[in-house]
Amino acid sequence: MLPWRRLLGSLAALMLAGAAALTPTAAQAAAAPSSGWNDYSCKPSAAHPRPVVLVHGTFGNSVDNWLGFAPYLVQRGYCVFSLDYGQLPGVPLFNGLGPIDKSAGQLDVFVDRVLSATGAAKADLVGHSQGGMMPRYYLKFLGGGAKVNALVGLAPDNHGTTLLGLTKLLPYFPGAEALISAATPGLADQIAGSAFQNKLNAGGDTVPGVRYTVISTQYDEVVTPYRSQFLDGPDVHNVLLQDLCPLDFSEHVAIGLTDRIAFHEAANALDPAHATPTTCASVFS
Repeated sequence: MLPWRRLLGSLAALMLAGAAALTPTAAQAAAAPSSGWNDYSCKPSAAHPRPVVLVHGTFGNSVDNWLGFAPYLVQRGYCVFSLDYGQLPGVPLFNGLGPIDKSAGQLDVFVDRVLSATGAAKADLVGHSQGGMMPRYYLKFLGGGAKVNALVGLAPDNHGTTLLGLTKLLPYFPGAEALISAATPGLADQIAGSAFQNKLNAGGDTVPGVRYTVISTQYDEVVTPYRSQFLDGPDVHNVLLQDLCPLDFSEHVAIGLTDRIAFHEAANALDPAHATPTTCASVFS
């Protein structure tokens, strides 16, 4: 095997490790509608006046990423919606692989649909991995800042990722970067230092009027270094799970799929007026 193919294999293995854990079964996919989210007849309550839009990560989709968190929010009285974005032709289930600026346009259309159905003036967004970063393009360049109250990112690659340093080796393998960009532009856009990342973060991380929360884990093996996930600017709250519960060993996939400490902190970000302390005991809340 050529050296650059070995490198691409290593990159793919890291990313696909998360995808394998997230792949939905047919039974899980069928259960999603009965779990209470994506109900376009839902009307936000006075307690929770904004719908919550869930934005999956790379290789995810509107069901698999949210089998834990969507019901968690529904049980707490939220109107919850999730979308699919970034599809590539001929690739079922595994989304978030298309150009991220185009994916942000899909989010724009979806948020408008949710706002129209619910009658709400603004939505809140919660995203995992790419889904916590991609909405920032929507907020910054597509007018989303006027339609969104808060963005909560679970392990978002806000400043790209080095994939444990592997992406730094790409320049040594001629043609590797071009191949990734052509085959999976959504992956190429997430590499630290990419043209997309430089555009997204030029001039500041945030837009006025939106509250930002980033929830990260020091055990993240996909978005590295993990502190690159944090944002800088007004109305930003950066959270490290291990500061809340040292016994939380969740990595990149688990923080979005099963971690109830992360879920509790995300719920606090959606309703800060009624926030309660997030501790190791939050797994029971």
